Amino acid sequence: MQVELRHLRVICAIADAGSLSRAATAVGVSQPALTAQLQRVEGALGGQIFRRGRSGVTPTPFGQFVLTRARSILIAVDELVTGIGAYDGRPGLARVGGYVTPVLSGLVNRLFTMPGVSVTLHTEYSPRLLLDLLASRRLDAATLVDYPGNELPAPPSVGMRVVATEPVFVLMSSRHPLAGREEVELADLAGDDWVISPPDGVGWPECVYTACQKAGFTPRVPHSMTEPALIRQLVEGGHAVSPCQATVQEGPGIVVRPLAGTPLWLRHLVAWRQDGPLAQRAGELVEFAIEAHREAIAGRPHYAAWLARNGSAPASG
Repeated sequence: MQVELRHLRVICAIADAGSLSRAATAVGVSQPALTAQLQRVEGALGGQIFRRGRSGVTPTPFGQFVLTRARSILIAVDELVTGIGAYDGRPGLARVGGYVTPVLSGLVNRLFTMPGVSVTLHTEYSPRLLLDLLASRRLDAATLVDYPGNELPAPPSVGMRVVATEPVFVLMSSRHPLAGREEVELADLAGDDWVISPPDGVGWPECVYTACQKAGFTPRVPHSMTEPALIRQLVEGGHAVSPCQATVQEGPGIVVRPLAGTPLWLRHLVAWRQDGPLAQRAGELVEFAIEAHREAIAGRPHYAAWLARNGSAPASG
C-alpha cells in the first residue's frame, strides 16, 4: 500500500480525537473501516502507531515520530494550496516572514503593539524564497538580506526599503590566537577551518569565497550548517571560525571580531506587498525595522565600537 495524504490526515484525526470511535465520527466512516485503514497504514509504515486501551488510544514512540512528520507534511501541503498563514478570522491579519535576525525579531515585537494588526510569523533561510512568497501573495511583509553585486530586485507588486548596511564580522573562540585583536585581517584566517552556512540564493556564501580569494586563500570549509546553536558550539570549541552578522551576540567562550578593511558586508531590507494589509503603513514598518536594528547595535559593544572607529557602515552600491 502507498501512503497518501488522506492516510496522514486519518492518523492525525485519530490522535486528535483520542479514540477510534470519535475519530470515525469526525471523518465520517464506520469504526471498523477506520480500524482497518489504520492497520493498513501501520503495515505500510512498518510499526504500531497507537496503543489501544479502555480509555482510548495513545501514540507509541514510533507513533509520535510518525505524527510529527505527518503534521509537518500536511502543514506544508496546506501552505502550498491555501497560502502561508491563511486568513483565520482575525481582522487585519499580517503574515510576516524573514530570516532570523534581530531586525526580524525587533520588527515583529513592534508590530504586535500596532493597533488593529494581528501578526503571524514565518521564517525561511532564503531571501529569494521570501521575496517569491511576497510576490505570490503568501506573505504580506518580510525582512530580507542581500550582498554587494547581488542586490535583490523588487517586483512591481512589492515595495522595498534598505534598513541598514552592515559589515560582516567573524565569530571565533575566545581562545583563538587572534581573539585579543581589535580587528582581524582576513588573510590571517587562512589556516583555520571554517563553518559557513549553505547558499541562500542571493550571493551567500559566494561573497565569502570571493573575499577570501582576494585575500590570497581559499577557505577550508569542513562544516556547512544553518543552526546557530551548533555553529556556536563548533566555534566555542575552537574547531572553526565563522563569518557572522555584526549584530551577532558574543557569549561565554566566543568573541565577535571585525574584519580589517571591511571586505564583506550586507544589507538589511524590509519589503511589503503593495496591496497588502501593511501597505498603507509602510512608513511605520520601515521605521520599526530601523529601530530594531539600532536596538541590536546598542546591545552589541563590538559593533558599537566598530561604528565609533569607522563612523558608519560601508556605502551600498
